[in-house]
Amino acid sequence: LIFVASQSRCTLLPPDFVRGKWIKQRRYWFVLSQDSLDYYMGSEKGARRLGTLVLTNLCSVIWPDKQTYKETGYWSITVYGRAHCYRLFTKHFNEAVHWACAVQKIIDTKSPVETPTQLLIRDIEENKFNPEVVEHIYQHNPILKYTQGPLYAPLLPFPYGSLDGKGYGSVREEAVKLFNCLQQLESAREPVPIIQGVLQTCLDLRPLRDEVYCQLVKQTSYTPSPYTAAHLRYWQLLTCMSCTFLPGPTVLKYLRFHLKSQSPESEMDNYASFISEALEKTKFRESVPSWEEIQMLMSRQEMLCTVHYPGPGSCQLYISSHTTANEVCERLYEKLGLQDSKNTFALYKQNALWEQPVAGGALIADILTSLTAKEPESKAQWKLCFKLYCLLDADSISVDSIEYFFLFEQVMEQNTRKKPPPPPDLQALAALRLQCLVGDFSTHAPCPPLDELFPGDTLEARVLMSLAAAPGCPAAQRFHTGLLAGTLWSHAAAAAAHKQRVEQDLRLRSRLKEEAAAVMGAILERWKGLAGYSRRDSIAAYLTIARQWSGFGCTLYESSTGSFSQKLWLGVAATSVSLYKQGESEALESFPYGQICSYGVSDSNTFKITAGDRDLILRIQFVYSAAPSGLIITYCSVLLPPPPAPRPTLGTPVSLS
Repeated sequence: LIFVASQSRCTLLPPDFVRGKWIKQRRYWFVLSQDSLDYYMGSEKGARRLGTLVLTNLCSVIWPDKQTYKETGYWSITVYGRAHCYRLFTKHFNEAVHWACAVQKIIDTKSPVETPTQLLIRDIEENKFNPEVVEHIYQHNPILKYTQGPLYAPLLPFPYGSLDGKGYGSVREEAVKLFNCLQQLESAREPVPIIQGVLQTCLDLRPLRDEVYCQLVKQTSYTPSPYTAAHLRYWQLLTCMSCTFLPGPTVLKYLRFHLKSQSPESEMDNYASFISEALEKTKFRESVPSWEEIQMLMSRQEMLCTVHYPGPGSCQLYISSHTTANEVCERLYEKLGLQDSKNTFALYKQNALWEQPVAGGALIADILTSLTAKEPESKAQWKLCFKLYCLLDADSISVDSIEYFFLFEQVMEQNTRKKPPPPPDLQALAALRLQCLVGDFSTHAPCPPLDELFPGDTLEARVLMSLAAAPGCPAAQRFHTGLLAGTLWSHAAAAAAHKQRVEQDLRLRSRLKEEAAAVMGAILERWKGLAGYSRRDSIAAYLTIARQWSGFGCTLYESSTGSFSQKLWLGVAATSVSLYKQGESEALESFPYGQICSYGVSDSNTFKITAGDRDLILRIQFVYSAAPSGLIITYCSVLLPPPPAPRPTLGTPVSLS
């Protein structure tokens, strides 16, 4: 394909000529053939050829972008070759796209390029049952064996060109850098940061995972000193890789052959056995292993995980890199004696102000890593909690079981930290909570702060209501800026408004302190009247009061609909789905499961219920103890099994109803 003068007025420029918003023009004439992209001094026959870029399957084309056009005034495409790249600039967008399509079309017709390592891996796979041939391949191909020298090119083929984002260069450059990092492991005093850096690069750049596996197999093959600590560092990194990423099918076969070829009963064979088992379980990780996990993997040990449950209790479990949330729950069922419970439990990520359920298939190692990363940002201590997920049967829970204590703690937590419709007597509940925690009243007994006993939002609502109803409450003075905007009058208005806000804030804080002191005094008086109540009596009395709310035991989700501007609460219970207005204990709407025709989601936060001829569409908010609508679907699926339906014929769509 030859572009004649009228079609090929493009400009070839080295990167040095692109500066700010101007470029120095140097015009050349290009010819695109089936094998190369050439450029000449002019369009006449016999013009001197100035350069050639051979096109292979590994070449790449970067299409024109607006940012370059804004900076230079030219549309550009970049063609990357093995040793160099061409940057072509033109003032016409259509011409740049035409060139990019034409070059890419030639690249797509080229046969895939195979590196020597790929060819040798294929030979080893074909002759894996012939040890003599495999030994001959290794002896006559140093590229497959350990080396102390640098690597100048990747072992596997990668496209030429640079990567955008995350600060990386081209994949080929990063592959060579990673081999240098691997070699640094031999002499590093602390290998964990290097291992974590390699894993992070592989997480960010997926194509490099197979490359690192091949590099590690190379560095653990025919090593001069295989039993030294320096050599075992490669095996330790290979162990971490096997618990984080799976290689592609071809590299996986090559890796398994390498693992089976280790000397029996050697330290390398122990690592090889561990890696082989890990490869059977590994799935995609959301994050690289933490410092603690890497240290455990380097010694082929499990990691200790602390799981909290309602109240001050916790338990410790040993987990591997492949342990899921469901597996932890199953082990906790047995450890806490909950196998026969009709209710369901789940793990939650939680801190003092916020919590979120953990998906059953999520890896605990990833969850712990994410919690460690969140703590510096939120300045709050995160923990993993085991809690009730669906309360299906609250009546048959034995008062002597730990599940009964779980129910009490979670109802108490809901009454003090969330925003449900308030129970009938919050002060009585707070007093019973104190009796359960501390025992009989004493002036020397430690008393928890009010916000752990009484909902702060209720306290604030009372104060705001009293201030609004107080006679002589100063209304906000309004200043009309209009034509006086920007004058002394507008500055005076702003200053007066600021002073008024400060005074109102001080007044509110003062009233909050007074109200908090009054509420705490009332709670202490009630606490004195509970003398002699045992812990069990206090819990039973607390739950008796809490059960007076019709929505007792339901899970609440903050939501909104098109019909109401104020916030609503969606309560998902064992018998029905209900809607509550903020601060009201009676349900605004209630839909028994027998009346619900269908339910589902249209996006991550929109939940739709169809009951008879009515459609209820809710927007579920991300708030304390709330979750995306997908969790409600899961909850409803547990509570409401699908009714028997006629067997569908092939091709008939089936919906859960």
